[in-house]
Amino acid sequence: MNSNKIAEFIKDIRKKDNLTQEKFAQKYNVTYQAVSKWETAKSIPDITILKKICNDYNKDINELLDVKANKKKYIKLIIVVLIILILIVTLFLIFKKNESFEFKPLKTTCDNFNLYGSIAYNKNKTSVYISNISYCGKEDNTKYKEIKCTLYESSDKQKNVISTYSYSKSITLEDFLKKVNFNVDHYSKTCKMYKENGMYLEIDAIDNNDELKVFRIPLELDDNC
Repeated sequence: MNSNKIAEFIKDIRKKDNLTQEKFAQKYNVTYQAVSKWETAKSIPDITILKKICNDYNKDINELLDVKANKKKYIKLIIVVLIILILIVTLFLIFKKNESFEFKPLKTTCDNFNLYGSIAYNKNKTSVYISNISYCGKEDNTKYKEIKCTLYESSDKQKNVISTYSYSKSITLEDFLKKVNFNVDHYSKTCKMYKENGMYLEIDAIDNNDELKVFRIPLELDDNC
């Protein structure tokens, strides 16, 4: 509502009608002080009085109150909000689609070890998860003073470290494996590329006599990507 527009309208019609503020006030049963405030935009007439003034002087009250303009602004605002919501929903669906993972189980061909593992992948990245490693070879009660498990990838006769877990206190192999898990969130290889690259675990265990024992656990996908 434009109070200045209403003020100019009242002042203009009063003068064109050759009425003083007092005469104009009497016409609408208000005080001349009220008319003075209307014309200086300090206040506006009650809606019933304003409607009567508009009727008397053939003025569309909706035009005076900018109702149509406000409706247009409201409609434009609704359209903008709807467009923003559509964009948000579209981006969310695209994001969810891109973030949707497929899972492939990892297994080992080594008879001495069991484990749970999987590769989760989408178009953007691949994650590797390995846990619940257990030793099922010959009984080994040796207390190792230092033991390390490393997840490697090998390609073109090179091997790269993906992740490592180590323990430097006296511990058996069985107890150590209970602590080991790998959760590599951003593995550089895609699932399809992994089929062309070897992945394996290597355990280096040093006993109290400084003798090194090495266990190698090859990994492979249970099915194709």
